Amino acid sequence: MEQDELTEWIEEYGETVLTYILLMVRDYQQAEDLTQETFIKAYSNQQQFEHKSSVKTWLFTIAHNVTRDYFRKKHPIQHFLGLTIEEKDYKPIPEQIVAMNFQTEQLYRAIQQLKPTYRHVIILRKLKEFSTVETALILNWSESKVKMTLKRALVELKNELIKGGFSSEIFR
Repeated sequence: MEQDELTEWIEEYGETVLTYILLMVRDYQQAEDLTQETFIKAYSNQQQFEHKSSVKTWLFTIAHNVTRDYFRKKHPIQHFLGLTIEEKDYKPIPEQIVAMNFQTEQLYRAIQQLKPTYRHVIILRKLKEFSTVETALILNWSESKVKMTLKRALVELKNELIKGGFSSEIFR
């Protein structure tokens, strides 16, 4: 891989990888570090990219694994038990605050209340718009597990939004 190709990948996918990781770790500085680690691993392991998926899917697979490893190392017991870790409140940077309207902010808060597997599948399928096949590749799940988990995650997300004050009428 040439340096130019890595630069293209960072320019094309850097922001979307960063926002994916940020939604998972809820710490902007840590998300930046993990995004950098993602691209370093992509560069170091580019010979393993078999072109069975898109570059974007491959990068998100690396980002998912880097984020999962971060949680495993930082909180091994909680990760093993599948507990959500509320390390600190997520504080978006000023540009993000301006860009987010109230409903979007409520949606992101509700997503943060979900267990990690639900968060992953909603972020990848609904926010990042990966296909079921791509999501299965990224998460190393079967397609049926992606579909079932997404269905359950959306029910939980709806419940979280209703708890947060959204009317159940908007879900009909």
